[in-house]
Amino acid sequence: MKRILTLSLVCITFLTFKIQAQEQNRAITTATPFLLIAADARAAGLGDQGVATSADAFSQQWNPAKYVYVKNKQGVGVNYTPYLSNLVNDIFLGNVNYYNRINERSAVAASFRYFSLGDIEFRQGPNDEPNVQKPNELTLDISYALKLDDRFSMAVAGRYLRSDLRLQGLGADASAAGSFGVDIAGFYRSDEIAFNSFNGRWRAGATISNIGPKIKYDDAGQENFIPTNFRLGGAFDFIFNEDNRITPSIEFSKLLVPTPLDPDTDGDGVITAEEQQIANDEYNDKSAFGSIFSSWGDAPDGFSEELKEITWSLGAEYMYRDVFAFRAGYFNESEEKGARKFLSLGTGFRYNIVNLDISYLFSTSAVKSPLEGTLRFGLSFNFGDEYND
Repeated sequence: MKRILTLSLVCITFLTFKIQAQEQNRAITTATPFLLIAADARAAGLGDQGVATSADAFSQQWNPAKYVYVKNKQGVGVNYTPYLSNLVNDIFLGNVNYYNRINERSAVAASFRYFSLGDIEFRQGPNDEPNVQKPNELTLDISYALKLDDRFSMAVAGRYLRSDLRLQGLGADASAAGSFGVDIAGFYRSDEIAFNSFNGRWRAGATISNIGPKIKYDDAGQENFIPTNFRLGGAFDFIFNEDNRITPSIEFSKLLVPTPLDPDTDGDGVITAEEQQIANDEYNDKSAFGSIFSSWGDAPDGFSEELKEITWSLGAEYMYRDVFAFRAGYFNESEEKGARKFLSLGTGFRYNIVNLDISYLFSTSAVKSPLEGTLRFGLSFNFGDEYND
């Protein structure tokens, strides 16, 4: 009899930070949830936001339309994020980015993200030699950005996703699941505006990321939604002089996948196996593309529950002479939808073409983040001709 152990539930538990302490809580879970983790230290230091912040080498995850506003022609960024570092030392998220500003109006970029769940030993018996498996997930992205005018740009990105979460122990046919996703992004940056005691600049951004079909881990199993996500944010630069700049920012995010259904259709407080199966079948029948629109109004408790599915974050960045940066942020998610709540701090240093970013996270929720007490490091190199936008 074929027996194959699947790690998808373990990954979903670790990566989405979701809990269901009460039956009425309907936290949304998806496949490949590592796509929602901030993969660079700068965004992590700002409370996991980047859709409207200034452009950098790591803009691919947040808003690739920003690449047409980077200062240098080319750049490379590398970031390393330990995961569950208080428990293990071999689970991590790695991220590599490259961008090339083709000319004053367009730019291309590519990135690679790799999430490792470490080494897992599989044994048929207690005295057998271990079969070490290395479950992992990865994405490969390519984007193109274009300035539509001096203040507004748009971008499109294509993404290949591969999720290999199954341990091939007693079965010989375990295989990885794959899918693809598309991002559509827009970015606005105003001209510098003169006020009485300072200059200022507005920025705004919006993206819909991971638009794509479901992933299926097992021929006999259900299909799983990938984390199609909508982000909207804004920021304002307070430019006091050539040396000092402060940028507060705000960002909202919502998963565009169906809300889990309430199986207690008769309201008697008892969920039968038949009711649960009907709810599961109805949920699985929803299409990935149709849910982008229906997810704005499918919560069983109506509009009040839809609002709980929107996360928000606040951030601020102080920049001194474009050489030193100090960052802080706060992220909030409803307790009924995952209970992610944390403060973050970060700093950045630049020397010549080299940028170093570091961030640290403090949980403020009863549910501790897997990134609690973790230092994240990012290193980027920006080189080539400079643009004066």
